[in-house]
Amino acid sequence: MEPPSGSYADAGGVTYHYLDLGSGPDTIFLHGGGPGCTGWSDFGPVAPLFAAERRCLIVDILQYGKSEKCVITGPMWDFHAARTVALMDTLGVERADFVCNSWGGTIALCLAARHPDRVRSLVITGSMPVFYGPLAPLPEGGRRGRNARDVYYGGEGPTREKMRDLITRLEWYDGDRLPESTLDLRYEQSLDPGERALAAMSDSPRGEWQDLTAELAEIQAPALFMWGMQDAFLTPDYPLMLARMVPRGNLYVMDHAGHHLQEERPAAYHAVVTGFLKGIGR
Repeated sequence: MEPPSGSYADAGGVTYHYLDLGSGPDTIFLHGGGPGCTGWSDFGPVAPLFAAERRCLIVDILQYGKSEKCVITGPMWDFHAARTVALMDTLGVERADFVCNSWGGTIALCLAARHPDRVRSLVITGSMPVFYGPLAPLPEGGRRGRNARDVYYGGEGPTREKMRDLITRLEWYDGDRLPESTLDLRYEQSLDPGERALAAMSDSPRGEWQDLTAELAEIQAPALFMWGMQDAFLTPDYPLMLARMVPRGNLYVMDHAGHHLQEERPAAYHAVVTGFLKGIGR
């Protein structure tokens, strides 16, 4: 699907690009951190389903898509969380449900801890906010995403086949079902000069890495950790740990799905998320 026309908004001195679809409860979608990811590439397959009953704000997070390619200094999740709140202020969103994948989910968890009054609920898939404890990711798991980015942008540089390999090896359970349109979206976006410049920087432009162990216990919103059984980065025992660390945490594990289950199984993903959101407070 071709992405619909989006809009731009200033938020605390940075510029975000976002899509505004549907009407109903404000729902913010934050995508993952793989090369070429955007709000639409990650959530386009489920956007029409959610937009039938919700206002869907599908955001390109900073350094991705058409949002500003700023260099981040200081603690990275705090930076993203503060700017996301500023974006909510600009758009007149007092409180929202957050539906997030990977990198975006860690942003939302930090935001929920720092700004509890702005978050109604959380749906988190494939995020890695904790690096310590008995069920924390092994070192090779924690480095897998960074290594994949280095390989993708290294050597001869980005190619369409390298993007196909990255997605089918690490993000999708059944790579044979990867749509060519999704591959094209990710590959073409990965060629963005701003994203390539960030990837080439010797010093990290993404800010100081934060562990959110202490913050998870402070989250007041109900949270659903929704995981793919075949996630290549983190097995389901990890989100079970997260669900126990968040006071109102829940866990759902979906079979035949990897790191991007909202793309691989959009109808099933929508059904589970909708059921969770409708059940809040009952």
